[in-house]
Amino acid sequence: MSKETPCTAVCMIDPRTSLCFGCGRTLPEIARWQEMDGAERHAVMAQLPARMAEAGLAPPATAAAAKPA
Repeated sequence: MSKETPCTAVCMIDPRTSLCFGCGRTLPEIARWQEMDGAERHAVMAQLPARMAEAGLAPPATAAAAKPA
């Protein structure tokens, strides 16, 4: 059984914001992810884009697209 996850396999925590560079979750959220019910996971995932934008963190796909070739 697979649980929905925002994980992008870029598992590094930004020391300035304490958010994962890849998904925007905090360490406590990552640690509890499997125990969260679907509603709680969806609520966290809904916050991630704004959370990352506010922290000045770009999602990996956006960061890669912004780099010059």
